[in-house]
Amino acid sequence: MTLTGGGTVQLTTSFQDNDSVLIIQPAASLQYLTKYTFAIATSLQSQAGGNFISSLQKIFYTQIDSTDKFPQISDSALLTLIQQQTFKYFWNFGHPVSGLARERTSSADVVTTGGSGFGIMSMLVGVQRNFIPRADALTRIDTILHFLTNKVTRYHGAFPHWINGSSGATVPFSAQDDGGDIVETSYMMQGLLCARQFFNSTTDPNEIGMRNGIDSLYNAVEWNWYRQNNQNVLTWNWSPDYNWAINVQVSGWDEALITYVLAASSNVVANAIPKIVYDNGWARNGGMKNGNAFYGIVLPLGPDYGGPLFFAHYSFLGINPNSLSDGYANYWAQDTAHARINYLYCVNNPQKYNGYSTLCWGLTASDDDISGYSAHSPTNDLGIISPTAAISSMPYTPVESMNALRFFYYKLGDKIWGQYGFIDAFNLTDIWYDKDNLAIDQGPEIVMIENFRSGLLWNLFMSCPEVKNGMKNLGFSSPFLN
Repeated sequence: MTLTGGGTVQLTTSFQDNDSVLIIQPAASLQYLTKYTFAIATSLQSQAGGNFISSLQKIFYTQIDSTDKFPQISDSALLTLIQQQTFKYFWNFGHPVSGLARERTSSADVVTTGGSGFGIMSMLVGVQRNFIPRADALTRIDTILHFLTNKVTRYHGAFPHWINGSSGATVPFSAQDDGGDIVETSYMMQGLLCARQFFNSTTDPNEIGMRNGIDSLYNAVEWNWYRQNNQNVLTWNWSPDYNWAINVQVSGWDEALITYVLAASSNVVANAIPKIVYDNGWARNGGMKNGNAFYGIVLPLGPDYGGPLFFAHYSFLGINPNSLSDGYANYWAQDTAHARINYLYCVNNPQKYNGYSTLCWGLTASDDDISGYSAHSPTNDLGIISPTAAISSMPYTPVESMNALRFFYYKLGDKIWGQYGFIDAFNLTDIWYDKDNLAIDQGPEIVMIENFRSGLLWNLFMSCPEVKNGMKNLGFSSPFLN
């Protein structure tokens, strides 16, 4: 007889009713929220020598242990703790040569362009929250800037999705994706422009030099060239080996609003896109609108139920959606509706997954134990909760996100909290806990908590003069563009 789950469990046995009843018990308490398998082999015999006719195997799951796994602290202290622990992913685990962010905790030399942009933003938070000295952040970001400028191959000014953090060589993201990625590049530029605004000394030659270096990288991106032969839409990838073979258009609504904003904001006239590219390519001349209600909440843009929550995060790490609107939507209404619908879907839990509740919610792209990695959403629900989904939605759903954050830390902390913050994802139906952290999920947690607390990254990005001009040229209005 065996009981396995989180290791082999020792069993004790006793008998009742003249040995006609066998009682089997674990010798110690079982772990909570764990999958166990109890088995009896056919070799088990009765006293008379008769064997089991067939083997027996039963799977069961233990329930949650609702006790606190860590001491209670104030919500403000908890937010700081989450930011500081998660920050270690980019600071302590940053690549030793390039300073860039590794794709995930298991990716060795492979660093990621977009996640590194988020990491740069997190370093600014690190200074703001006194996790690191200003001079140390300046040195690290300068290392990154030097590596990007002198080591990394650029493709009409755009960076590849993945890079070798030691050599700067392009690491193919997929078979034909071995060149420029204009969306990943925009995430990097979002972070670099925030750093340029943050390190604003007019007398420190290091800060002045950093700002000049960032300007050079940004001005070198040929956004307009990625229109692929002057089409009125941006194309995601270009490869020197496969040209436009992937041929994916950057067309809304998804995570890439920042790409069109930065493309319209270029200081180089030849590189900047005109408004027609935004209207036709991104907004699809209004085709990105939704307007339907889900759980009583009208969703202005995008797919039904909003899609994965990173749509409301990646571009809005820098773009401030408060009071932001254009001819297609009010973006605070959009992002808030998206987050609320995602929350209410999990609360309603139509698939009846274990664990979904008002305290445990959040569907977005992340690892999973079913397909490996998927863009989880209400229309692609595999039972996977990704902590970054609720935590990075803090500005939009402050009460619901704080409830989730407390639950993740206090109730599940011994399962999902580690050296770099919360794990990427978990499944309480199949009982699976990820072993990895991902840069693109850790970064938004730090940044969006800070935007909720102080608006730091929003204020930095929206203070860029070229961003103000570019967004106005696209038809945006906001008090932060004045």
